[in-house]
Amino acid sequence: MKTDILVVEDDPKMQRLLKSQLEMRGFDVRVATTGKEALLTLGECQPDLMLLDITLPEVDGLEVCRRVREWSQLPIILVTAADTPQSKVAALELGGDDYLTKPFHMGELIARIRAVLRRYEGSRPASATTIEWDKITLDLTSREVKRDGEAIHITKIEYELLKELVTHPDRALTYDHLLNAVWGPGYDDVRPVHVHICNLRRKLEPSASGPRRILAIPGIGYRFRGSDDE
Repeated sequence: MKTDILVVEDDPKMQRLLKSQLEMRGFDVRVATTGKEALLTLGECQPDLMLLDITLPEVDGLEVCRRVREWSQLPIILVTAADTPQSKVAALELGGDDYLTKPFHMGELIARIRAVLRRYEGSRPASATTIEWDKITLDLTSREVKRDGEAIHITKIEYELLKELVTHPDRALTYDHLLNAVWGPGYDDVRPVHVHICNLRRKLEPSASGPRRILAIPGIGYRFRGSDDE
């Protein structure tokens, strides 16, 4: 499976260079030219990594990074022409995984991309047949959901939605992703997603009106909060 990279760069020449060089090395590449377009693109797809220029029109790269970190652990490498300690600190403190100064050698960029992706893969929990949170257990083999050992009745659609969320913890899943995974290609009505998520919250959350785990990302989709560090 190819790695998907979102390149956010407003310089046409640099766009073409990055796209051609990354594709030549086997990556799938999508390009956004402004910070606003990048945020909209992330609402439609979930790349494996974002290469983000800091100096952008409309919404700069630092602000894009800050907003993305509110709902996603997407690996981000920030790129800038400013080679100052202050710029690097700002980029990393806002959640960037790495920082690269222009001009850079393409070999260095590829090495950094692969290093960030390896760290990200290494941070993922090992696959398991059961997933537990808040005294609730999801058994991926038997397809059962239990609280303190007692079965909770959920429908097939609710199970598929829940499985998709909890097996991608702390990652934003767009409406398109959930629709494709649960209902299949070509289904574009998001209303059933909201209805079934509401039912899951009622059955699994301590308070359906103030959910702790199944969180909405307005205009984008949902994510499952896998840790208590928020």
